[in-house]
Amino acid sequence: MTQNGTQRRGRRIMMSDAERDTYLTEQRTCRVATVSADGAPHVGALWFVWDGTSLWLYSITRSRRWAQLRKDPRIAVVVDDGTQYADLRGVELTGTATFVGEAPRTGEPCPELDGPEALFAAKYFHLDEMPHDGRHAWLRLAPESVVSWDFRKLAAL
Repeated sequence: MTQNGTQRRGRRIMMSDAERDTYLTEQRTCRVATVSADGAPHVGALWFVWDGTSLWLYSITRSRRWAQLRKDPRIAVVVDDGTQYADLRGVELTGTATFVGEAPRTGEPCPELDGPEALFAAKYFHLDEMPHDGRHAWLRLAPESVVSWDFRKLAAL
């Protein structure tokens, strides 16, 4: 297929903003890619919430991910699912991670975290308030680039 044909197909299988928001709200696990000082990649699974503009990641502060992001905040995150080719769908978000709140998080007042913590507590713990374990803290990815795909749309092409 030509590059133009590939690009046209890519646009047709891209999720709409509403589809992407619903998808990111429903999914539970993402894969986070970071880079070490020598350029070696590191990928790990993590829980997250999407607030419609930013992806909020709840990371262990004594992890390789956390240490690498402290030195180089560039990050790529993939959320995907599907077991058959025709069912594959996902979203890739890239940009710069921002550290929000105290690290590790103990629950000190931080208005910027009120929304993400309420979403996270409900999604993963079925609670109204976020439990804090003194080991995790928050990263925010306000994506500079978002790419999505939904191969289920190929059937309609």
